Amino acid sequence: MRNVRSTPEATRRRRRGHMVLWTLLALPAAVMCWRVFVVGIHPAELLHGSGEVSARLMLVGLMITPLRLVWPGARWLLWLRRQRRALGVAAFGYAALHLFFYALDMETLQNILAELSATGIWTGWIALALFVPLGLTSNDWSVRRLGRGWQRLHYLVYPAALFTLIHWVFVHDNAVAAWINFSPLIFLEVYRVAVYFKQRTR
Repeated sequence: MRNVRSTPEATRRRRRGHMVLWTLLALPAAVMCWRVFVVGIHPAELLHGSGEVSARLMLVGLMITPLRLVWPGARWLLWLRRQRRALGVAAFGYAALHLFFYALDMETLQNILAELSATGIWTGWIALALFVPLGLTSNDWSVRRLGRGWQRLHYLVYPAALFTLIHWVFVHDNAVAAWINFSPLIFLEVYRVAVYFKQRTR
C-alpha cells in the first residue's frame, strides 16, 4: 500500500502546518518586542507576560502524554504530539525573552546580582539553566547524536517545571495564579502514575 504521508502533497501540507504553527507561536513575542522597542513600553510591564507564555507552552507540552491516556484515540492529541518539540523550543524562546526583558529592567549586572538570593529569582535562574540544554538539543541532529540519551536528557523538563512553579509563586507573591496554571498538569501526572501502578499490579 502506498504511504500517503510520503507524497509531495502531504509534505507540503506538513510544511504549511509548521509555518502556521510557528507564526502563531512567534506572534506574542513579536507583539511584546513591538510594544517595547516601538511603542516604548517599559520592559518590566512584559516580564510576567513573557514568563507566563513560556510556562504555559511548557505545560502544554508536558500534558500531551498523560492526556493520551485519557483520550488514546484523539487525533488532535496525535497532531499535538508531533508538535511537542516546537512547543518546547518556543517555551525556551519565551524564557530567553523573559530573561532579556529582565536584564533591560535591571539595567546592570550589579542590580541583577543584588537580588540573586531572593527565592523568586534564584529558582528562575535554575529553571532557565535546565531549559538551556533542552532548547539546544531540540533538533534532529541532537536526537540522532544522543540516541537514547536524548530522552533521558529531556527528563530535565520536570525539575525545570518544578522550579518554574516555585519561581512563579514567589515572584508574584501569590500562589493562586501559579497553582491554577499548574494544577491540570499535576492532576494528569497523578493519574498517569496511578495508571502505571495499576498496570504493574495486574
